[in-house]
Amino acid sequence: MRGLQRAKLLHAPDRLMQPPTLVDIGINLAHDSYDVDRAEVVERAVAAGVRRMVVTGSSIEATEQAIAVCRQWPQLMRATAGVHPHHAADFKPGDVARLADLMADPLVTAAGECGLDYYRNFSSPAEQRPAFSKQLELAVRTGKPVFLHQRDAHADFMAILREFLPSLSQCVVHCFTGTGAELDDYLAAGCHVGVTGWVCDERRGAELQRLVPRIPADRLMLETDGPYLLPRDLQPKPSNRRNEPKYLAHILNVVSTLRGEPATELAAATTANAMNFFKLQPLYSV
Repeated sequence: MRGLQRAKLLHAPDRLMQPPTLVDIGINLAHDSYDVDRAEVVERAVAAGVRRMVVTGSSIEATEQAIAVCRQWPQLMRATAGVHPHHAADFKPGDVARLADLMADPLVTAAGECGLDYYRNFSSPAEQRPAFSKQLELAVRTGKPVFLHQRDAHADFMAILREFLPSLSQCVVHCFTGTGAELDDYLAAGCHVGVTGWVCDERRGAELQRLVPRIPADRLMLETDGPYLLPRDLQPKPSNRRNEPKYLAHILNVVSTLRGEPATELAAATTANAMNFFKLQPLYSV
């Protein structure tokens, strides 16, 4: 009987349940693709159970825009402040003070998005590494947790991160798509792990689908990374390719099935992790 009840929980139709309470820890809500309907996107997210959103800062200007978006919905949102490795070439010595000022904003809850990306190399590795180190120094100075990015740069990424780990508060590896060995390194370092709609991709997501059950429940968080990474298995297919926070519930359901856990339990765990990590407001304050 218990097995039957568990199966019913895992596969019960959404219409029979209230949407679970969720936190989208990575949403690029200041992106210009949301300019025409940002308020409606937020309304749809809340209706789908997304009660908190962390708006990603990926450059000095994007961080300023992320904070401005959060000022419109301060009861729902907080921002990160950082420079993505793609923009490391534009991160000049004078920008360190600007970024420090942005990190001090009360709506900023984490440092980043920062890290290394050798897949595209829009900035050279030689430019990316010092930009990453400087942002980790700021995170140590401010006591902020860190929102991390890594792609095809694991060895250098871990070498830099390990220098700062003893002094950092907490870290989350955003949009994890790596190998089992990389996951082991992150977990050994005490990092949290963010999972996106990449896990819904039948072409690229097979390795992530295999690894998701290995992530401890107290280290796992969920994110859309919208407007990017629209889940490929959505039915019916949206009319455009733009991702948005309302699809976080779909990612939750895919992850819960892969882990063999009821979606309600997984939602409660990932929400608690995000609330604690980002020091978000209590959920009753919506």
